[in-house]
Amino acid sequence: MRRIRFIYAAESADIMTYIHQHDNWPDFRWNAEPLGSKLAAVRHRQGRLIGRMESLGFSLREEAILQTLTEDVIQSSEIEGEHLDREQVRSSIARRLGIDVAGLVASDRNVEGVVEMMLDATQRFAEPLTADRLFGWHAALFPTGRSGMAKIAVGQWRDDASGPMQVVSGPIGRERVHFEAPAADRLENEMARFLEWFEAKSATDPVLKAALAHLWFVTIHPFDDGNGRIARAIADMALARSEGSAQRFYSMSAQILAERGDYYDRLEATQKGGLDVTPWLTWFLDCLDRAFDGTERILASVFRKDQLLGGPCRHADERPPARDDQSPAGRI
Repeated sequence: MRRIRFIYAAESADIMTYIHQHDNWPDFRWNAEPLGSKLAAVRHRQGRLIGRMESLGFSLREEAILQTLTEDVIQSSEIEGEHLDREQVRSSIARRLGIDVAGLVASDRNVEGVVEMMLDATQRFAEPLTADRLFGWHAALFPTGRSGMAKIAVGQWRDDASGPMQVVSGPIGRERVHFEAPAADRLENEMARFLEWFEAKSATDPVLKAALAHLWFVTIHPFDDGNGRIARAIADMALARSEGSAQRFYSMSAQILAERGDYYDRLEATQKGGLDVTPWLTWFLDCLDRAFDGTERILASVFRKDQLLGGPCRHADERPPARDDQSPAGRI
């Protein structure tokens, strides 16, 4: 299992150059030619997905959104080894979005915090991402000021009081260092540059910007803990901006969990490489494309539930949208 822990650099025998140590960091570059067809295909599916969901009636669309957001919150936490109660997550989301569903249950404050962060990122996607907003997300993730039993700095950038921030695996004494983040004294400048880029108008396609934002933020690793979940929330925020919609119908986090080994391997290879991030962007686009496939499962579940309930909430003109037989395997 991979985890984040503070250990002193002297404990690691590995000496290497990480991506953030290159002189022209963070001047990312990529080969547009091989990415072009993948990006076009993903953007096409993305547009068809939005159109398909808009053809659903209000009640079915609400249920699809609720299921998608529930999966996103649960799976993003599970990537980090934290297992949240599904009914608590679903109830918290429904209450916050004003969705009328039966059987709501009370939610623990750690569930409420994760839901609050994810909804703030996706429902208020057009509002500026600032350091203060990130501090709020971090505080929501760790309401007790602890990660497990360990006390951490909450709502502020990390420091190096216990040694550099490293991602390690293996038993104590035989750790393997997968990555070492920038030193704490760089964080103010690193995060200021990242946030300025994230909010600036750019010729970069918004979906590619989501992939770059994910990589850039998790490489800076500015917090004691929660960096992965916040990086995925930032990516979801950027994807919502790419669609101009707060309605979520697919879960990137669910797909990343399904491909967790590849996710960590690709991330590690990128962070130990140069500034050509074409392989990372390729992986991200492919993963996003597969995430769209998950919408089919969500829709099937929504229609099945509606049929079991006799369709009491379905309007007379609501029908499951026809699949496009012209597309391969009926893909969106």
